[in-house]
Amino acid sequence: MNYTYIILVAFALALDAFAVSLAAAAYFGKVTKRQKFRLSFHFGLFQFFMPVLGWLFGSQLEHYLRDIAHWIAFAILAIIGIKMCIDAIKNDEQRKGDISRGWTLISLSFATSIDALAVGFSFGVIDMNIWIPSIIIGLVASIMSLLGLKLGEILSLKFGSYMIFIGGCILILIGLNILLEYLAI
Repeated sequence: MNYTYIILVAFALALDAFAVSLAAAAYFGKVTKRQKFRLSFHFGLFQFFMPVLGWLFGSQLEHYLRDIAHWIAFAILAIIGIKMCIDAIKNDEQRKGDISRGWTLISLSFATSIDALAVGFSFGVIDMNIWIPSIIIGLVASIMSLLGLKLGEILSLKFGSYMIFIGGCILILIGLNILLEYLAI
């Protein structure tokens, strides 16, 4: 498999991480270096490991997750998106929490990388070496996350709380998209 194909797959997989990073930056307004690091590192790390897991466990893992993974990703993104929409209505002093920490960070990282599990499974089916593609997928996700954070920060400064609300809506729509793709199969 050539590198152009792998980079295109990595870019497609990283679009969710980009959109969630954009929404996260809208939530933060001004993103600290630590928040940028945590989000881009974890999104890239999960995007790296999920194809490896899919490749290693193949049909066994896919069999157990097939019917619930999309529902889990939808629920995580919808809950966080709804919370962001509610927070957008509150004023800045009432907003609490750092979505680049703890279970929220892990949940977002998992939700944005669930499709990479299926890619890893497909790489296993065609007996492809998983390590180089996984590294590329992880790096592209990290870079796209940083770009999303930067763009979200710029838009947040310009549009303020409206961007937090829009960011929450984006998360909900990503979750719905994941769910609708599953239901269409």
